[in-house]
Amino acid sequence: MPAALRLPLAVAVSTVLLLLGAVTGPTAASAAPAVLSQQSCPGVAAPARPVDESEAPRPGQAAPDPLPVPAHPVGGDAMGTCGTVVPSGAPAPPAVGVQSYVLADLDSGAVLAARVPHARLRPASLLKTLTGLLVAQDVPMDQTVVGTQEDANQEGTRVGIGPGGVYTIRQLLDGMLMASGNDIAYALSLRLTGSVPATVDLMNRTAAQIGALDTRAATPSGLDGPGQSSSAYDLASIFRLGMAHEPFATAVGTKQITLPGWGPNPPFAVDNDNKILGRYPGALGGKTGFTDDARHTYIGAAQRNGRRLVVVLMHGEQTPVPMYEQGIALLDYGFSLPPGAAVGQLAQPPAGTTLGSTPAAPSPAGATSSDDGAASPTSGTTNWETPVAIGAVVVLGLVVLAARMRRRRR
Repeated sequence: MPAALRLPLAVAVSTVLLLLGAVTGPTAASAAPAVLSQQSCPGVAAPARPVDESEAPRPGQAAPDPLPVPAHPVGGDAMGTCGTVVPSGAPAPPAVGVQSYVLADLDSGAVLAARVPHARLRPASLLKTLTGLLVAQDVPMDQTVVGTQEDANQEGTRVGIGPGGVYTIRQLLDGMLMASGNDIAYALSLRLTGSVPATVDLMNRTAAQIGALDTRAATPSGLDGPGQSSSAYDLASIFRLGMAHEPFATAVGTKQITLPGWGPNPPFAVDNDNKILGRYPGALGGKTGFTDDARHTYIGAAQRNGRRLVVVLMHGEQTPVPMYEQGIALLDYGFSLPPGAAVGQLAQPPAGTTLGSTPAAPSPAGATSSDDGAASPTSGTTNWETPVAIGAVVVLGLVVLAARMRRRRR
């Protein structure tokens, strides 16, 4: 049977079995197999309730439903863990005070260790890595943008661009990834698509193409918004793709730049807020983030003896150990593991995919699992309507049969 037909027919059969349970008794209903198994880890389906009003929908709009959870965890079975997973025979990783993390190889994509890697949490400014990936891929670095008052008015962390200031795309990308400027994220979102909603839509299409199925952007800056989430697994996958682009890799690893002034304001220095730079041998950089709901989030990357590793930490605190030091502890652990050690694989788009383009129709389970465990879109030109219609006919016919059986008993 074609793969596109199996799920709708399975749903139909499962539905009928449940209906027949109402006729033949509870045994048949309890024996019906679950068609789509949901991961049972706390925090996997959606982030916890917000502590403030930052995610309240606009008047007249409803809060979005949680993203569907794939039947099989993206990246391999071990990525569905509710605890900590390390390679067979490896020592226990260092204790860190975060809800979720992923430690992975930037070159091979192998996941070396993880804690609840698909927990859907708020990314805070780590989401700027997705915005930065799209800018580094699509926008020439020597193009210029003129700042506006609307840029300067953005909520949260601002680098300090303003009306009349003239900036290259490279300067803006540096400022956004180094110092987490929400003013710059806004300016770049307009340059990418012409509007913030269009850029958010572009980010979400891109996440789906990558196989980052825990990720839904509500803002280009990472400020909390309705339905926004990501995971340590997704952010490690996104960061790995970003590091394949020179402007992105240069930005996260630069310690200081000078941005042009505007109006009466002179040029000013912008420092990288990731303290791993200059404090850890082989540091490549990363990204920091914080909101009241997300708490502290962190990405750190480094290279040693020909290996490049990345660690993503989600929902942590800066005390008693700063986030970057917790990241360093896990990086040290990763470098101590032998090459080839792995518990899963980061997601990546199928070969030849242009990120941000209109994606193929999604598979019935939200993603199909390729050999490396990463999500891939369905192939061919199969139309969902045909299998769904067949499933509906099967349901209708068997429901009628069940009703006749009940009348005969009476």
